[in-house]
Amino acid sequence: MDKRLLLLSTSKLYGSEYLDHAEAEIRNFLGTIGRILFVPFAIADRDAYAAKTRERFAAMGYALESLHQTSDKQQAVSDAEAIFIGGGNTFRLLKSLYEFELLPLIRARVENGMPYIGSSAGSNVAGPTIRTTNDMPIVEPPSLNALGLVPFQINPHYLDPDPGSTHMGETREERILQFLEENETPVVALREGAMLRVEAGATILKGSTGARIFRKGQPPIEVLPGSDLKDVIIGTH
Repeated sequence: MDKRLLLLSTSKLYGSEYLDHAEAEIRNFLGTIGRILFVPFAIADRDAYAAKTRERFAAMGYALESLHQTSDKQQAVSDAEAIFIGGGNTFRLLKSLYEFELLPLIRARVENGMPYIGSSAGSNVAGPTIRTTNDMPIVEPPSLNALGLVPFQINPHYLDPDPGSTHMGETREERILQFLEENETPVVALREGAMLRVEAGATILKGSTGARIFRKGQPPIEVLPGSDLKDVIIGTH
């Protein structure tokens, strides 16, 4: 069955509120689905995170259940109509997914057609590994291997090099190129406001800000909204 994913670089864009910039795309993606299973494990205060997200989805017309408040987490994933994995710290999120033995189950559900929405850390874990996250490893998951729902790495919140900056540390681009010195997997760097919609054999870049594609041994490429990433990433589909 066709996989369906909506992967957001961020849940909040400058000048707007939580998920405002993605509301139209979320509504279009979910369609007639009525209930969402929310995974808040990337944030420490899961009750507050779930309450905020429940209120936001209710405003869009969707009921939301938070996975941390369910008695049987595996059953909740098995029964879910759609899943939304929120942002926060990617290492904490992945550690929890391992602890609750949810990775194979989520992967199987999505591969069998359950819609998946990820934001920031939730988009990170959709890739093969979390090696291109921006987060500090505040906890240690058993592995850096993630869901592998898409065959490329994701780098959310991508920042272009600032030619006027006096900062002498590595730019985001330099760090991604270092990843490609040791790994073969392409990296999709999503700027704030960018998102990917995966379905029907396509990976379409959505949003307003574009993305940058990094591939081993090749110069980075700029990708504009509306582009299908299969045209620039060999082996995406």
